[in-house]
Amino acid sequence: MATIDGMAKSETTAIRKKRLLHQARYRGCLEGDILMGRFADHYLEGFDETQLDHFEALLAEPDQDVLAWVSGRMVVPAEHNNDVFLKLITFDVANS
Repeated sequence: MATIDGMAKSETTAIRKKRLLHQARYRGCLEGDILMGRFADHYLEGFDETQLDHFEALLAEPDQDVLAWVSGRMVVPAEHNNDVFLKLITFDVANS
């Protein structure tokens, strides 16, 4: 089976969303698990393919970097400054 960046070409959007949800929930850092997992629970189902690409790119980054960008301790890199990241920084984890 041919792959694109390790992802099977035949992966459906539904399977991709399930994979991303799992990756968001089990990142290895409790704070990252909570933030990204609850964010995915809230938004992932409604994401289009471009938003899925943006979210997948965020999931590929280390937790400490993502948390620093969200908290404003570090400037978010241009490649992650998109609509998904804007949703993430305005997401209310406590009320999700």
